[in-house]
Amino acid sequence: MQKQITLNPISYISGNVYLPGSKSISNRVILLAAQALGKTKLINIPKNDDITIMLQALNCCKIKYKYFYKNQICNIQGNNKALQGFSKIIFLKNSGTAMRFLTAALSVQKNNVILMGNSRMHQRPIGPLVDALRQGGAKIDYLNKENFPPLKIFGGYRGGKIKIDCNASSQFLTALLMIAPLAPKDTIIHIKEKITSISYIKMTISIMKIFHVSIVNNNFKNFYLKGKSFYQSPKKYIIEGDASSASYFLAAAAIKGKSVKIFGINKESVQGDIKFAKILKKIGANIYYGNNYILCSHNQLSRININVFNFPDSGMTAAIIALFCKNSSILKNIQNWKFKECDRINAMLIGLKKIGAYYFCQGNNLIIYPPKKFIRATIETYEDHRIAMCFSLLALANISIKINNPNCVKKSFPTFFKILKSISYS
Repeated sequence: MQKQITLNPISYISGNVYLPGSKSISNRVILLAAQALGKTKLINIPKNDDITIMLQALNCCKIKYKYFYKNQICNIQGNNKALQGFSKIIFLKNSGTAMRFLTAALSVQKNNVILMGNSRMHQRPIGPLVDALRQGGAKIDYLNKENFPPLKIFGGYRGGKIKIDCNASSQFLTALLMIAPLAPKDTIIHIKEKITSISYIKMTISIMKIFHVSIVNNNFKNFYLKGKSFYQSPKKYIIEGDASSASYFLAAAAIKGKSVKIFGINKESVQGDIKFAKILKKIGANIYYGNNYILCSHNQLSRININVFNFPDSGMTAAIIALFCKNSSILKNIQNWKFKECDRINAMLIGLKKIGAYYFCQGNNLIIYPPKKFIRATIETYEDHRIAMCFSLLALANISIKINNPNCVKKSFPTFFKILKSISYS
């Protein structure tokens, strides 16, 4: 395993980037296909650790599938009901998506299964989801610390009136939405406060509709889902390119891009992070939208002033872009960064300090000033793929940058460094 990678100064970038399939879409589609009536052919499934973890979990539930790794195709035979665990323990490493989605998916049928992960996974909150499932009749035990994995799931979710707190993660609500139609009773969900990353809820609803289940949505405050329903396979589902992964190359192009064409997404993407291109255009970057690509090139960048509450992934890329802007930038509502693969607030601040940036936090807002001089640094990634990919863009600042544990990008984008190198010029 590579312990460190050194990125030499990059004068400019130019070329084409072909994105892997969206990790967020893939994990939703995999789970719905597994519980649907019929066989589903998934096209453009990305090759990364999170997808591998979800597919391995399907093995533990005796879901039949064939994964053609080289062709990025997966054929899944659905079982037309909620999942049932046939393994005593399902190990999910640090995949928050898998942990939350499977906690809900295994809470309908009668089960006796333990969901556990690595040490960081056991520090990531899951209490609001467990509370919501218990309100619907599910029996779930914490095996260590209250409100955190590992969990022992016995099943029993029946539906009813549910109140859920989605302030820490939209995945709690997504998990509940996806399994509620399979319960014996109707489910009425009331949102206690605001939903973080509401774009991911919109994505979930749109994907569920493709699998022939609709939701009555009252302005994202209340949801009604009919019980005793079933998902029906759309036969084929093409997964669009990953918009979160696109943000790094869009950012690089805005900073020092002659012309970078990013294939696999367009203006109509269902992913919230697609709006990152619009943010770059607003601050000065040249952006052009094609049928299946976005073209970006460099221009002088003014300043960023955005609310990143709904963009927890590309919001971090915006923090790096801020270093190359003409004036100070402000990122509002960064609070949910701390609940991710690592405490991303702490990780970002440590990295920004190392490379010579001046910043300060004001409540839940982060104000960043472009440094007068960039400093060479070694960046600790804390096993977080987003930290590694964000700080790799510092090579565009006429300095070399060292990234510890670069293999952490395998979680979502194993070929990231290879692709960045292929479009980089010294």
